[in-house]
Amino acid sequence: MRTGDQIVQDLPWRWGVQGKIFLIGGLGYMFDAWDVALNGFLTPLVGTEFGLTPAQRGLVATANLIGMAVGAVAWGTVADRIGRKKAFSITLLIFALFSVLGAVSPNIEWFLLLRFLAGVGLGGCIPVDYAIVSEFSPKRSRGRVLAAMDGWWPIGATLAGVSATLLVPVTGNWRWMLVLMILPALLLFWVRRGVPESPLYLSRKGRETEARAVIDDLVARTGATPEPYVIPAPVEEDKRGGAWAAAVDQLRRVWAFNPRITAVAWSLFMSVMLVYYAALSWMPSILRSQGFGQIAAFASTTLMNALGIVGVAISVLVVDRYGRKRVIAISGPLAAATLVAFSLLLGAPTAAVVAIGAFGLFALIVIPVMYAYVSELYPTELRASGFGWASSSSRAVTGFAPLLFGSVLWPVLGLPLTFTLLGLLVLGAVAFMWVGAPETAGRELDRITTDVPDASTGTATPERASS
Repeated sequence: MRTGDQIVQDLPWRWGVQGKIFLIGGLGYMFDAWDVALNGFLTPLVGTEFGLTPAQRGLVATANLIGMAVGAVAWGTVADRIGRKKAFSITLLIFALFSVLGAVSPNIEWFLLLRFLAGVGLGGCIPVDYAIVSEFSPKRSRGRVLAAMDGWWPIGATLAGVSATLLVPVTGNWRWMLVLMILPALLLFWVRRGVPESPLYLSRKGRETEARAVIDDLVARTGATPEPYVIPAPVEEDKRGGAWAAAVDQLRRVWAFNPRITAVAWSLFMSVMLVYYAALSWMPSILRSQGFGQIAAFASTTLMNALGIVGVAISVLVVDRYGRKRVIAISGPLAAATLVAFSLLLGAPTAAVVAIGAFGLFALIVIPVMYAYVSELYPTELRASGFGWASSSSRAVTGFAPLLFGSVLWPVLGLPLTFTLLGLLVLGAVAFMWVGAPETAGRELDRITTDVPDASTGTATPERASS
């Protein structure tokens, strides 16, 4: 007899059922992108208002990204403890509160603190959203669904660019950029209340009656043929020690599950997102330093973000056809290479804009596929925290990237060498992924098996992606 999670993963896709969860989860992800992309537009404006040095301006993005690193860990762990649904709603409410407070910051110290706290709330959106969407998605279309989730990122980043480009000439300051996000964020918080709890999560927690209610409802609403099924025994976990102990325990379990797979996940996140956030946080400032006007610099960066929508569409088309690993291995290094080309073409403004447009395209091919891939590598009881810790590792590194980029890398090494070094990190991570982790396309969650070379012997051994 099949299990309840197998029933869920074999259901037909219906836009009124799984599609609704995809849309609601994706809108939260859109706000994450909007907020992160806004750092690049806030940096020159906040720096001017508060009289910051070039090195100090890097703190504008750093405070927000470090907050997201904390949020990714905290909320990934919380979501694995209290459920996807509760965490799904609370993260966005925290973001909205501290964003509106940040808009009235009287000085740079308060601004940085409130941007950090807003990041803590929003940092939880990615692991929580990806966990709940992946657990409702049919396995035959899960790769496309999770890759399509990242389509919300360039939409959010483009909205950030459009709002900045349009608001600055009208209002003359940056505060309205933060205020503009509040109302839709609160509306989405209200809508999220209607999302059911993940049946995979419920079954792992021993809440069989609730799990069966959700599964039976999904079967009825998708028009699938009802059949008997069993709910597996719940996964035991140690709940002693409070939230901090829970986070540490989840980190231990993430690494104990499979050190090699976790190392692959972290190296991919760190290298790819380091390249992406460095460009996203500093692109308007780089263009301004090369003689672009403020509106032209903002508009060019917005074009980079908008072409990411095309990149996500391509990722959706190729992720299941060619596999996660192959797409990551090709598009990741190409994204890094376009930034090197951009740095060498700054003397020709049109060619430079074409290069950053190409970067936006390739970056948003690799990132959605990488997110889908990493979320599939972990079993249900570790999916949100495994993804959250990988995301947090990248946020911890990339959080300091804007500060280091503006104070050390750009002024000391120059753009071509800086982007070349970042590209080599991506190449190394891709090579490690190729030999160290399984392909996940078309496999059942919690039953991903493959022959992966053993790290110590170099021989192939069967491996089961489950705890």
